[in-house]
Amino acid sequence: MEKPELLAPAGSFEKAKVAFLYGADAVYCGTGALSLRSRAEVDNDDLAKTIEYAHSIGKKVYAAINIYAPDEMYSEIERQVAMLNKLAVDAIIVSDGGVIDTIKELAPDIPIHVSTQANSLSAHTARFWYKNGASRIILSREMNKEQIKNLIQNIPQGLETEIFIHGAICWAYSGRCYLSDFLANRNANLGDCAQSCRWAYNIYIEEKNNPGNMMPIEEDTNGTYVLSSKDLCLVKSIPEIVEMGVTSLKIEGRLKSEYYVASVVNAYRNAIDDYINDKDNYDYTKYLKELEKVKTRGLTEFFFQDKNNKDFQEFDGKQYNPDYEYGAQVLEYNEDKSIIKIGNKLTVGDKMEIIIPNKINVEEFTINKMWDTETDEEVDTVNPGKLGQSVKIHLPIKCEQGWMIRRKK
Repeated sequence: MEKPELLAPAGSFEKAKVAFLYGADAVYCGTGALSLRSRAEVDNDDLAKTIEYAHSIGKKVYAAINIYAPDEMYSEIERQVAMLNKLAVDAIIVSDGGVIDTIKELAPDIPIHVSTQANSLSAHTARFWYKNGASRIILSREMNKEQIKNLIQNIPQGLETEIFIHGAICWAYSGRCYLSDFLANRNANLGDCAQSCRWAYNIYIEEKNNPGNMMPIEEDTNGTYVLSSKDLCLVKSIPEIVEMGVTSLKIEGRLKSEYYVASVVNAYRNAIDDYINDKDNYDYTKYLKELEKVKTRGLTEFFFQDKNNKDFQEFDGKQYNPDYEYGAQVLEYNEDKSIIKIGNKLTVGDKMEIIIPNKINVEEFTINKMWDTETDEEVDTVNPGKLGQSVKIHLPIKCEQGWMIRRKK
């Protein structure tokens, strides 16, 4: 049994570095309007730096060109494919057959990964894509574990599989949604989703014999979150996923923060490694505890265990974590006074946690003193003020540059 790849989102070069630091084997990213996250921060220079850095440390980068493309976009697609070929990207993620043909013609040596947007639900579909040049199929989120097992057992040995294990779930069928385009003129299938499913809606019913008498239906005073879903979390099922032989386990979230990427990647890195090293004593609760600290919505296994599961609607519509938040990132460690880049307001007396790469247990400490980075004067409170503002504090353990620190609210 081979250890599965842990695949993390990289909305920027800095996020990619954090993902690798906390244990990702590979990252996926995109550029502008040719991937399904046109608001992610990766530009061509960032992408080149990400690929070069990844290869220097033995890691991989997959680039997404997974839109459904009209003819007028193919000149840009051809330029992107040529650039990715020159950069020696490790694979291109696609969903459109025309884009696949373009890659095969212009960059025949680059592996092709078929996106979840292509809605691959069966071994029949997987074999079709394999015959047409695919080396990996990213399976639809709607599949349950029995369907995934059956597919893996009935596809060519050289065809890899990838599934999502954590992150946002699209209410539409694997992302095939036009709600955003209809309501906000932002096309989800061209990478510009307004997340209309996350909005609060006021819903009314009208009595047939009394037209104009609109009676509201409300879940609470904020309206009804009829389309908003919980986030996928399969950490409990890591043993089953590993045993069924899935090639790559994917975390969603190219628009998420570096703090989020560090927390989630670290939890799953430890979960995968701990199970492989000691199958009989896998305890998912300690990894779930860490994931609970960074979640902003409820968590669900969606359809993985039960195709009839209905426990995936987020009725509260919340988008924040009430207990923890990003605190800071280590810039420079010194035994006496370390320099950290703050992400939220910090005050003497705050309780903090250091997220240690490749360890599931965090290091807890309390801020007893802080010093201004430039004047070395003691300060009681510090606000981010401007992006990248730093402060000096004492850290209880030796830390490396890039380590994340969270704050308990």
